[in-house]
Amino acid sequence: MKSSMTRLPALVALSMLMAASVTSVRAASSEDDYKAAYATAEAANNEAGKLRNQWTTAVEALKAAKTAAAAGDFDKAVAESRKSEALSKAAIFQSNEQKDAWRKMEIR
Repeated sequence: MKSSMTRLPALVALSMLMAASVTSVRAASSEDDYKAAYATAEAANNEAGKLRNQWTTAVEALKAAKTAAAAGDFDKAVAESRKSEALSKAAIFQSNEQKDAWRKMEIR
């Protein structure tokens, strides 16, 4: 159990780093890029919600993406959408990782 708890922050950091590197390579995102990224992020966020492990940071990133898109800043909107997707996937991983972890806990 302890090793899975130490892996989680590393996986979250890796996911966010990957999302940041993808957005830094690609510039001048269009509205279509935003819509595709937002739809993917929203689907991941909804899946995390079904697992009852929806992170508030993922929800905030979705809101930031929508706000940036409304302002016409599609680069930021895509980046925030991908950030939300990475956070939602980390939440899904956490739920699955810890689903039966309580059985392995040491009772004192």
